Amino acid sequence: MASPEGNGVHSRAMSTANATIDLRSDTVTKPTEAMRAAMATAPVGDDCYGDDPTVAALEARVAELLGKEAGLFVPGGTLGNQLAIHVQARPGQMLACVPMAHVQVHEGAAAARISGVQAMPIGERDGFRVAHLRELIAEKANGWPTLGLICVENTLGAAGGLLWPLDELQQLRAAAGTTPIHLDGARLWNAHAASGISLASLASIADTVSTCLSKGLGAPAGAVLSGPRDVIDAARACRYAFGGSMRQSGILAAAGVHALDHHLDRLGDDHRRAQRLREGLADLPGWEVRPGDTNIVLFTVDPKVGDAESLAAPLREAGILCYPNLRSELRLVTHLGTDDALVEEAIRRIRDVVIPRMGAS
Repeated sequence: MASPEGNGVHSRAMSTANATIDLRSDTVTKPTEAMRAAMATAPVGDDCYGDDPTVAALEARVAELLGKEAGLFVPGGTLGNQLAIHVQARPGQMLACVPMAHVQVHEGAAAARISGVQAMPIGERDGFRVAHLRELIAEKANGWPTLGLICVENTLGAAGGLLWPLDELQQLRAAAGTTPIHLDGARLWNAHAASGISLASLASIADTVSTCLSKGLGAPAGAVLSGPRDVIDAARACRYAFGGSMRQSGILAAAGVHALDHHLDRLGDDHRRAQRLREGLADLPGWEVRPGDTNIVLFTVDPKVGDAESLAAPLREAGILCYPNLRSELRLVTHLGTDDALVEEAIRRIRDVVIPRMGAS
């Protein structure tokens, strides 16, 4: 008779083999039981009056981690970014960003719609340099809009979670002069885990920083915008006007506090598993693995194969949830909901789908 331990191992193996493996994004994580318990027991108040103690504690903690004066809890990173734009740039100005920056392509053109600010991409997906910034500033003499804000990302999401080197960002800070810099730090936690550089040092190049709690840290919602107290005070007033203020939001903020206590140190596991995906799938015909530093894995699809969706669709049928990063790129993201066994199962299924389609043995 099989031992109880043996039955358990067999059961886990069967469960993994039948599981739907969601690699669409690190936003798909669900709160752990311990996180749910922390949310259920959180002391709360009315954050619109500024008296929710859990929200206040989270705001202060994130601001301290980032070396900033104050923080503002918001429902998500997009609102954090847009508040930073709204209170630091004026209508008719432009913001500099990388091509395919989140503020350019994934926020519903909100900078233009809400704040009258035009996104101006410069450089490449892996960042822009001082020369790119100076060229943009110089175009003002030719009738271009005034540069009102510089937006940088760390990690660079559309580039596959690449790190933006701190020395390059420091050079941009020096070249920016009095123009404010906003750091879209949706995955700044990942940048910290991958580089070993302190969060305060990574954030030091920016006036304001938006950090997400619902990606790598696994909270169900929420982000914190941090920066100078006067800027955060202005953003708090705009948060209400934008419909982003919540009442007993300490229930959500408690998830962020729990995540900082328990999920920050484990981000290296996500990075290691993403690297395992790269290694396990690098030899497949029909696509090329792009380099990556953290938890996002990109594959450039050979045009002879078709577009990325032509591979994503059969992968979804095989229980691997994913989607294109671009028409020519497929994206997989590791997160709190994946473990080593699921990554190995994902590699097996992806190979089973892709190899026959490429006519390889």
